[in-house]
Amino acid sequence: MLLVMKNMFFFSLVMLLTIQASAQVNFVEAGKVYFEKRVNQYQLLDIDHDNEWAQLMKKNMPKITVNNYLLTFNKQHSLYQLIKENDDTKYIFGMKPSANDKIWIDLSNNSITMQRDVFEQTYLLQDSLRKLEWKITGETREIAGFECKKAVTKICDSVYVVAFYTDQIPVSSGPESFSGLPGLILGLAVPRLYTTWFATKLELTAPNASVAAPKLKGKLTNWQSLQKDLNKGMSDWGKSGPKYVWNALL
Repeated sequence: MLLVMKNMFFFSLVMLLTIQASAQVNFVEAGKVYFEKRVNQYQLLDIDHDNEWAQLMKKNMPKITVNNYLLTFNKQHSLYQLIKENDDTKYIFGMKPSANDKIWIDLSNNSITMQRDVFEQTYLLQDSLRKLEWKITGETREIAGFECKKAVTKICDSVYVVAFYTDQIPVSSGPESFSGLPGLILGLAVPRLYTTWFATKLELTAPNASVAAPKLKGKLTNWQSLQKDLNKGMSDWGKSGPKYVWNALL
């Protein structure tokens, strides 16, 4: 009887340890995420309904542009920037990525500092992080080896945004200026801009690794003033104007 009780105790202990081990999740607190940004330029051209001009542009530029970005993060900060300008690719006017663009997010202070080139003007946005109304759906997909959950929101009142985040990386940041989800965004899509961002690789760093704040400059602004300034400057650009505003406010 004693032997049976010992065996049952041993079996129960093994089962408990097995359950605890399987329930453990390895959380990532700091690292570098490499993103591939893809833009369908032909779809953007078709917005203007200028068939002759659009066809001419299509003869001289690629349908899809691809650029690589780096997001360096820890639990307090993140820095998002272009890895290298692609000088060999032709872009729609005003849509060429800039190596000057950098986005510094201070999660501990709920603030953002963004340097962004918009045509000939360089803006320096300093403001709180946007309060995006995310709706988490039940859909999931795997990105860069992580299970990600789908969430949706809107910017500029009507521009639909789809994000995929992983709670295995409990850092509320992501590509561009997007944040506010209970995990790092590894996939992003803005259908009206025919643009996607997807993580291709993650490199781990030490949890206490710092993310150095960049030296930024430009015309000082905030979210409200920047949108007002851009709307005013592109008010006579017809149907093409809004896409430049949306792109600058990503």
